[in-house]
Amino acid sequence: MSDLLIKNCKILQTGASRTAILPQHDIFVRGNRIEAIQPTGQADESHFRMVIDAKGMLAMPGLINTHSHVPMVIFRGLAEDVSIEKWFNDYMWPLESNLQAEDVYWGMQLGLAEMIEAGVTTVADHYFYMDEAAQAVEKAGTRALLGWAMFSSNGLEMIEKTGEFVQRWQNAANGRIRTIMAPHAPYTCDDEFLRASAKKAAELGVGIHIHASEEMGQTRASLEKRGLTPIQVLQQTGILDLPVILAHGCGLLPEDIELLSRYPTGVACAPKTYLKLAMGMTPVTELRQAGVAVGLATDGAVSNNTLDIFESLRLMAMLQKDRHGSPEVMTIPEALNIATRGSATVMGMADQIGALEPGYLADIILVDLNGMHHQPLHSITASLVYNTRASDVQTVIVDGKIVMKDRELLTLDKAEIVAQVQRSMERLAQRQPNRRIQVYNP
Repeated sequence: MSDLLIKNCKILQTGASRTAILPQHDIFVRGNRIEAIQPTGQADESHFRMVIDAKGMLAMPGLINTHSHVPMVIFRGLAEDVSIEKWFNDYMWPLESNLQAEDVYWGMQLGLAEMIEAGVTTVADHYFYMDEAAQAVEKAGTRALLGWAMFSSNGLEMIEKTGEFVQRWQNAANGRIRTIMAPHAPYTCDDEFLRASAKKAAELGVGIHIHASEEMGQTRASLEKRGLTPIQVLQQTGILDLPVILAHGCGLLPEDIELLSRYPTGVACAPKTYLKLAMGMTPVTELRQAGVAVGLATDGAVSNNTLDIFESLRLMAMLQKDRHGSPEVMTIPEALNIATRGSATVMGMADQIGALEPGYLADIILVDLNGMHHQPLHSITASLVYNTRASDVQTVIVDGKIVMKDRELLTLDKAEIVAQVQRSMERLAQRQPNRRIQVYNP
């Protein structure tokens, strides 16, 4: 007996240059994996423990957020209309001086609830108090790659502390939780710290999640000070020898892209943050042409305001068209490939998530395309990229288990989460400039 039958759905299939929609198909789930996909009408429903009638729905892979600071939702709306320097120095780092472990636990739940409702089943998170973040992921039933943010100012002992976190949570929650080393950036971590981080990651058999060349000002500053781009610094310190998630890359030079193509690196693109902070844009097209994996991301909600990957998808597609001055750049199939298989590759899980195929993990979302904003539905794939709202996601399945059914969260208590977060709002909104973690000075 199989565990779950999803019947009567359309199914999105993505490739490098084309997409397909399978009409009227069923998905069989056994345990935490997709067992089979076949045309509707062939299955004996008595052989399944649960049946979901998905008539009128599109089944697609759960969305993947390749770079975020999820618990930062607790500061949402507190750093608006400021430059990137003020955003860091006058707002974020002073605000984060108030941060407590309990804030991360409830903030992570708040962000996970928002992402589940938006069809996001997997996130790469880079923040503080990550034991509490892991506990929230375990409760939510979602999938996460967690890294504890580190700075040189923490001292080398922080690397050992993070290493203990990595070992504590690696492959926890039936494998839904994986871990990674997370030095913040080349401008906040000196070469000794980066080398030590790379060494520890290699010892533990994990990768690196790091910000680098976030905007062109950082690249210019690094070249002036050191004669090296941030990407060249990562190469010289051994970071690039490991599987790396590189956040943003809006300041990448052509020689950086060529360099990245030689290493196991994926780049996370969070376009709404770039627009809000006037950072430029990740050279997505050039990276993919060079063979570098690119995935979609939201970054934190203080620079994005939402954790909606559908929003990131359409902004990424349109911004690439604008960058190149051509509406023929970043086609719908390519955009959907980035949102699914590309993002899975950045996460190091290309053969596990990002596709609906037998043997893949059963991370599945059901999307309702019957709303007025989709009509008339001449093209399902065009509607996915340019029309879909987070609220169109009806049902979310992670690891073979239903975490949201018909827009009702089954693993998290929204009322309790909001109440807990609201209790701390006044304290969290106090900026304490004399207690900065760092100063942004690339």
